[in-house]
Amino acid sequence: MESIIKPATPEEAFELELKPVFSTTVISNEDDNVINIIEPTQHIELESKLNTETSTYEAKPFIVANTQEVALRQLKNDCIIPVFSKDNEKTIAHQEFIELAQDCVSKVFPHQIIASPEIRVSHQIKGRTPDAIYKNAKELLDHEKTQYFERMAFVIKIPSITDTINGNTVALTIGGVRSYNLENLYNKKSMEKFKFFVGFQNQVCMNLCVWSDGFVDDLRVSSYHELQDKMMQVLQNYDAENHLNSMKVLANHSITEQQFAQILGKTRLYQHLPKSEKLRIPQMQFNDSHINTIAKDYYEDESFSRDEQGNINLWQLYNLFTQANKSSYIDTFLDRNVNAFDFTQGIQKALIGNGDYHWFLG
Repeated sequence: MESIIKPATPEEAFELELKPVFSTTVISNEDDNVINIIEPTQHIELESKLNTETSTYEAKPFIVANTQEVALRQLKNDCIIPVFSKDNEKTIAHQEFIELAQDCVSKVFPHQIIASPEIRVSHQIKGRTPDAIYKNAKELLDHEKTQYFERMAFVIKIPSITDTINGNTVALTIGGVRSYNLENLYNKKSMEKFKFFVGFQNQVCMNLCVWSDGFVDDLRVSSYHELQDKMMQVLQNYDAENHLNSMKVLANHSITEQQFAQILGKTRLYQHLPKSEKLRIPQMQFNDSHINTIAKDYYEDESFSRDEQGNINLWQLYNLFTQANKSSYIDTFLDRNVNAFDFTQGIQKALIGNGDYHWFLG
């Protein structure tokens, strides 16, 4: 069943700036279409708009690479759950991670519209039931096939909390990554690893805007409750207003075509620097394939390309990086997204003579 978001009442459909959030929380569950009403737990000091009209933005995936989109019900009904082989203890399943995140979001951001999760998976692991052990692959029936996905990423958007940066609407977004390849499933059950973030999503291109203060790249837990507690801590400690202000400042600084070419050239050189020299320079995680995409989009992207003089502001540059990052594998996607913000912010500081990123402009 498709998820349904309850329309706002006339009393709720108003703009609120630097005040408590709205009085109705809407959580859509795509399996049973349950609407959950939750009491307030905190306030958020952001401009909050309750949008009830259909979005005019083109639906685009937040990551592409080798991924495919799945629904939460598919993970629940069509996938087996991996175990730690030496003691047969189950892992925390992808769908459990997502549902725990939904629960945390509904508690920390009450009285907001919360969209159904967008889920992308990759690296399908296939199997078969014991009664089909001697069948050829092409003869297998659907009920004789098993599968799970080694890697999964999801985002949960809060479309009622938005702001505008350089003419682009951004919406508060929460998400995470799970990669079973980072677990030792051939041993006994151990601490399980997750990546979790809260940030914003640019509604023009669906690029994610993640920074280090809202991201945990190695969240290790041993139970559901521990995972829930740590996600709650990330959400409650996130300073959304500070993050927004940091991104808005990027639009106030521009680089020329020559400086853009200098930056891209230095990012290529960076990958081949001797280790001793590379250690003295801030980390750059984007490779040649990403840089080629950034160079192409500098000329061709509808939203973030150069102007008539060849100039581009740093908000546009940042989005060229996050757009190129969509071709990253799931397990490196969020780390590179954070690196894109750190890099662009570093270039901004270098333009005014501060920071350690002057090497990329020199």
